[in-house]
Amino acid sequence: MMMNLMQFGVLIACMTALVVPMGWWLARVFTGVPHGLPERWTYRLLGIDPDEEMGWARYAMALLLSNAAMMLLGYLLLRLQGVLPLNPLGIPAQAPDLAFNTAASFVTNTNWQAYSGESSLSNFNQMAAITFLMMVSAATGLAGVAAFIRGLARASARSVGNFWVDLTRALYRVLLPSCVLVALIYVWQGIPQTLDTEAIATTLEGARQQILLGPVASLESIKHIGTNGGGFFGMNAAHPFENPTPLTNALHILCMLLVPSALTYAFGSMLLRRRQGWVFFAAFLVMFVGFLSVVYTAEQAGNPALARAGADQSLLATQSGGNMEGKEVRFGIAGTSLFVATTTAATTGSVDAMHDSLVPLGGAVPLSEMMLNCVFGGKGVGFINLIQYAILSVFLVGMMIGRSPEFLGKKIEAREVKLTMLAVLAHPFSILGFTALAVLWPGTAASLNNAGPHGFSEILYAYTSGTANNGSAFAGLNANTPFFNTTIGLAMLAGRYLTLLPMLAVAGSLAAKRTQAAHEGTLDTATPTFAVLLLFVVLIVGGLTFLPALALGPIVEHLDMLAGRLL
Repeated sequence: MMMNLMQFGVLIACMTALVVPMGWWLARVFTGVPHGLPERWTYRLLGIDPDEEMGWARYAMALLLSNAAMMLLGYLLLRLQGVLPLNPLGIPAQAPDLAFNTAASFVTNTNWQAYSGESSLSNFNQMAAITFLMMVSAATGLAGVAAFIRGLARASARSVGNFWVDLTRALYRVLLPSCVLVALIYVWQGIPQTLDTEAIATTLEGARQQILLGPVASLESIKHIGTNGGGFFGMNAAHPFENPTPLTNALHILCMLLVPSALTYAFGSMLLRRRQGWVFFAAFLVMFVGFLSVVYTAEQAGNPALARAGADQSLLATQSGGNMEGKEVRFGIAGTSLFVATTTAATTGSVDAMHDSLVPLGGAVPLSEMMLNCVFGGKGVGFINLIQYAILSVFLVGMMIGRSPEFLGKKIEAREVKLTMLAVLAHPFSILGFTALAVLWPGTAASLNNAGPHGFSEILYAYTSGTANNGSAFAGLNANTPFFNTTIGLAMLAGRYLTLLPMLAVAGSLAAKRTQAAHEGTLDTATPTFAVLLLFVVLIVGGLTFLPALALGPIVEHLDMLAGRLL
C-alpha cells in the first residue's frame, strides 16, 4: 500500500514540477512576436499573412474549414488504402461508415477506434492518416485555447489572434520537438520504429509466428503528448510493443498530463494573474486525486462475492490481491488505476487495461471524469470547460448577492451566460440523447456482450467517450456497425465543436469589453474560497446532470455486486 501511494505521489509531484517550465513555454509560444524560419516558409507556402488579426467568428471559421479539409483527406486515405504504398499485407480499404467514424474520431482528437489497428491499417495510413490527424487535431486544440485565453486577456479589442499562426506554432514549437524527444526515449525502452510490416519468428515448438511491426514509437509519442489515445495495436497501451516497461507506463501518464496541467500556468502568465492560474490548477488536482482514490480503492477491494465464496481458494487468493481481471501484471493495480484516472482526466483514451473489466465503482470513475470533462482535460478543452464553470459560478454568486457578475475584470452579461450555457448543455445533450437512441435501436442487443446494467454502461460509455473526445471504451460493445459508426462519429463532432465554438464567442465578447478595476462588490476568483465554490458548481451542475444515467449503470451494478447478484 505504501509503495503504491509513493508511486502516486512521485508521479503527481513530477507533473506539478513540469507545470511552470511547460506553462512558461506555452505562454511564450502564443505571445512571442518573432516568427521562426520554418514558420515563415509555411506562411509563404499557404499564402498566410501572419500579422493579420482575426475576430472570433473568422478564427472559428478558419478552424472549422481547416478541420473539415483534414477530415476529408483522412477519409479519402482510408477509403483508398488498398491502392496506397507501404501495404505489403494487402489490407483492404475501410468501409464508408468506418472510414467516416475514423476520420471524425482523429480530427476531433477523440481517437475512438472501432477497428483493430494492426489488422485494419497499413503502415502508410498509420502515418499519413492517423499520426498526421493526431498532430493537427492536437495543434487545433492548442490554437483554440490560445485564442480563448488571448480573448480573456485583451480589452476593447476586436480580435483574438491568427488561427494559422497559432496552429503552425503549436506544431513547430510544442508538438514536434517534444514528440521527437519522447519517441527516442520510447525506442530506447523497446518500442518499435520501423517501416517493416512484420517479423517472422519460430517458436520453441517450431511453429511459425507472425509479429506485426511498424512506426509505433512516433505514433505513441503524439498519442500521449497530444492527448489523442488511438493505439497502433488493438490492445492499445496494454500491448508490450506500445508499453513495454513500467518506465514507459509512467512516461505515458506524464505526457498525458503535461500540457493540460501547464495550461493553467500559461493562462496566469498571459493574463498576468498567476494566482488565478494556480487556483485553477488546484481545482484540477483536487478532482483528479479524488477520482484516483475512488478507482484505486475499488480495484484494490475487488469483488466481495468472490471473497465470500471462500471454498474456492484460487478465487480467494486472487481477490486478496485485488481485482486483476483485464490488467497487466507488470503494471499492477496501482499503475493501472493511475492510468485509468489519467487517461480519462486528460481525455486521452489510451488504456493499459481493459476498462470493461473494472469493478462497477472503478468503471464509474472514467465515466464520471468524461462526463464532467474538466478534470485537466485534453489540449485546451478541459481548461476551457473549467472556465465555463467559473463563469457560471460568478454568475450564480452575482445573482445571489444582487450584483452584476464580473470575471477577470469584465462584466458577465446575458450574451456570455447564454453562450456558456449552450456549451454546458451541448455535452449532456449529445451523451444522453445518443445513448437513449442506441438503447431503443433494434440492433443494439446484438452488439452487446453483457446484459443488464453493465450492458447499459457499455453503451453509455461509448457515447460519453465520443462526446468527451476521449476514445477509450468498455470493450464489451461491438461498435463497428453502420449505426454505431455513424452516431458515435456525430457525437464526436458535436462534442468537439458545439462546446469549443460557443466559448470562442464568449472570449471574443469579453475581449471587446473594457477591463474594470476591482471594487468592493468584486468577487475575488483567485482565492481558495473560489476554488471550493468552483468545485461545488462543477459537481452539482455537471454531476447531477448525469446521476440518473449513472444510477442505471455502474451504481445499480455496484449494489448488485454487494448483494451477491451477478448477471
